[in-house]
Amino acid sequence: MAEDAPGSDSINELDIVYRDEFLVAVYKPAGLLVHRSEIDRHETVFAVQMLREQLQQRVYTVHRLDKPTSGLMLFALNAEDGTKLAVDFQDRGVRKEYQALARGFVQPQGTIDYAYAQRFDPLDPATHDRARKQDAITRYRCLQHFELDKPLGRYQTARFSQLLLKPETGRKHQIRRHMKHLSHQLAGDTTYGDGRQNTFMREHFNCHRLMLCATRLRFEHPRTGEAMDLVVEPDISFTSVLAQLKNESLPVPDMTEETEIPQNAKTDSADTTK
Repeated sequence: MAEDAPGSDSINELDIVYRDEFLVAVYKPAGLLVHRSEIDRHETVFAVQMLREQLQQRVYTVHRLDKPTSGLMLFALNAEDGTKLAVDFQDRGVRKEYQALARGFVQPQGTIDYAYAQRFDPLDPATHDRARKQDAITRYRCLQHFELDKPLGRYQTARFSQLLLKPETGRKHQIRRHMKHLSHQLAGDTTYGDGRQNTFMREHFNCHRLMLCATRLRFEHPRTGEAMDLVVEPDISFTSVLAQLKNESLPVPDMTEETEIPQNAKTDSADTTK
């Protein structure tokens, strides 16, 4: 099954996380496109369209969130604030946090500093120069390891890591490509992920989604200057998988100590992918 499941046809309204007269933040489910795309011509439901109908007014997108990714999305309610927020996202004035489930035992914390060229998209001229690499930095902290007494590929047990990730740059598919670079691919990622792991997740946990969720946005309000800090918990399609993993996991070291991810931590690329 495709990574964009569950389908968007069963969604009636978006959950509103925050709203004032200038901004609105919603929780986008996995599998829902933000707006119409030539790549997904068969889709007829989009977050922008849904929100316009729900609020009975025009909304303006200010950042991206991949179709298979769930979580916080911020929209402006007028063009002026939309432009300012879009610039803030582009200039790294917005701090973002994600939760994810990755293959193997990931190191406790680190920084991935790995530049890459964007995947070729015939509809996006910016991707046509394959020699042009863009800097990309992601900080991460491991929240929990899981180990199941079930074979996966050439290993006798199946290992996973729940992660908190903080992208410092905003490249397309950044977290997914960075985790592939570490050989700790995200569960449910049919583009950059591990096919055997994805099959395992579908068969053992009925998981048909990308295990990546945008959980926090910190930014300056474009009108009031107030420091905004929006936080959500992942939805049940995400948390139910974590609950099953925790319930079936063998004893593993505790990774839950609350520590801030250091800015200068370096990634240990040792093979811990089992």
